[in-house]
Amino acid sequence: MTDLYSDPDVLEECTRKYSRRLGTDQPRVAASTLHLGTASRLWSIALACAALTGRVPDLGPDRLWWRLPDSGPLDLRLPDVREVGQDPLPALHHTVTVQNLAPWADAVRRVSGVSPHTLRGNAASALIGAHRVLLAGEPHAPFPVVPLVRALLDRPPLADAGTYRVVPASPLAFRRRSCCLYYRVPGAGTCGDCVLNPKEKTA
Repeated sequence: MTDLYSDPDVLEECTRKYSRRLGTDQPRVAASTLHLGTASRLWSIALACAALTGRVPDLGPDRLWWRLPDSGPLDLRLPDVREVGQDPLPALHHTVTVQNLAPWADAVRRVSGVSPHTLRGNAASALIGAHRVLLAGEPHAPFPVVPLVRALLDRPPLADAGTYRVVPASPLAFRRRSCCLYYRVPGAGTCGDCVLNPKEKTA
């Protein structure tokens, strides 16, 4: 599947499948969950490469293959790897935010009506999640990841998605200004960085 961003029929079918998996009849909930998971996969790949090698892979949408398996999140395949010829920060911003997350948010909004505010929050939350996993697995990566994440959170379109604070020797503490809607899934709760949580429980 290669038309995740540009083909509304493909995205609508993915959203319907997610709705069935989640047990919800609310397309916005399924679409937001799908959006958040996809953003997480993009950030995870790009951020890990930047932290471990100092280089960022080109994740241009025309080079990515997406497939929705029978279970689990979307599969992502990059048939060949080539580098974005920029420093890590502008490279991350360009290949993830500009090339992917911007058209991805537009596509999700057109199909499901999820608000831009929620989608910005999803993108920022996915970045925070990726950096937490990376720091847990590689706490002494050759290229520090926290300064990159802080700089990305300070740049549009993520700049107004939430607030963060620096905790020494720990991942960034983040609180988004929106909710991903996952709490509306039967049996689910709120995420650790959700705006609906009391402030003292902020992740």
